[in-house]
Amino acid sequence: MRVLAAMSGGVDSAVAAARAVDAGHEVVGVHLALSASPGTLRTGSRGCCSKEDAGDARRAADVLGIPFYVWDFADRFKEDVIDDFVAAYAAGETPNPCLRCNEKIKFSALADRAVALGFDAVVTGHYARLADGVLRRAVDADKDQSYVLAVLTAQQLSRAMFPVGDTPKPRIREEAAERGLAVANKPDSHDICFIPSGDTRAFLGAKIGIRPGAVVDADGQVLAEHDGVHGFTIGQRKGLGLPGPAADGKPRYVTGIDPDSGTVRVGSAEDLRVWTVHAERAIWTSGSAPEGPIECVAQVRAHGGTAPAVAEAVGDEVVVRLREPLTGVARGQAVVLYRPDPKGDEVIGSGTISGTRAAVTSDAGSDAAR
Repeated sequence: MRVLAAMSGGVDSAVAAARAVDAGHEVVGVHLALSASPGTLRTGSRGCCSKEDAGDARRAADVLGIPFYVWDFADRFKEDVIDDFVAAYAAGETPNPCLRCNEKIKFSALADRAVALGFDAVVTGHYARLADGVLRRAVDADKDQSYVLAVLTAQQLSRAMFPVGDTPKPRIREEAAERGLAVANKPDSHDICFIPSGDTRAFLGAKIGIRPGAVVDADGQVLAEHDGVHGFTIGQRKGLGLPGPAADGKPRYVTGIDPDSGTVRVGSAEDLRVWTVHAERAIWTSGSAPEGPIECVAQVRAHGGTAPAVAEAVGDEVVVRLREPLTGVARGQAVVLYRPDPKGDEVIGSGTISGTRAAVTSDAGSDAAR
């Protein structure tokens, strides 16, 4: 096939491109310029898509002997990822920008241009496995990225390739060294790529400004003031601006966020438990929604937060009833459903969390939706 290798400048995408070459494909490398300030350099393991990364990607392409280009997607990235991220936090949600980047940039904007130019597929260094349209977890559980790829439609998956998903990360680094790729020992990117400082609250504050509100307990008693709901997320324990723990000596957590009134509600760890998750924008990797309720395993964060569940499609939404409670579940996150077979690694679908319900008992939800 004629494939386009998205080369971030890291070790994973470099080895993915190399494996595509080994497989006999006609490979062209492309680096996405996503920053409005392309001269910006990385800060250790923070940041990506910088001038340094573009240079690393180009050198890897030279070693592999493949053509290489840089495509400017900065405007699209700002609109579909950064602006979406800021708007979601302003609305009291907790988005995952990696999901949006995969959905809107790498497997939509990039893939659409690739197809228009005659390419058959896009190759990336994501840690996931894909065969016959079935998306599965990576062999390396610590690096698995199937969660952030579960927003891809069946059509998008049909033109995607993930060559490194069957290999543990240490072996990928060894292979890169054996191939003479200078990025073999380059640090992995962490945190949010467009916030190299790692200070998400400061970044959002500069974009949104001061929108004062109150931190209250379950009885509505004001405990503190704050500068904006964008500084909080469900399950947060630190940075609440409270003088101390609750009267019983136990820590308090963010249990609810009302962006309209600017109210941040705090409570106990028990108050964080939810038994039902409602999600919108449901995406089914098979291309069609299942008929009736299905057994599954639900995951609500990129690493961790899983529970057996029963999910049911309701129009473009999905209702997930958990058999075990999960905590720290926030609107704007994705709930990803996996098939509950012995391996539990096959992705069924996903949705963007629009609400949750707490429960007094394990078999009934309360009427209090967050």
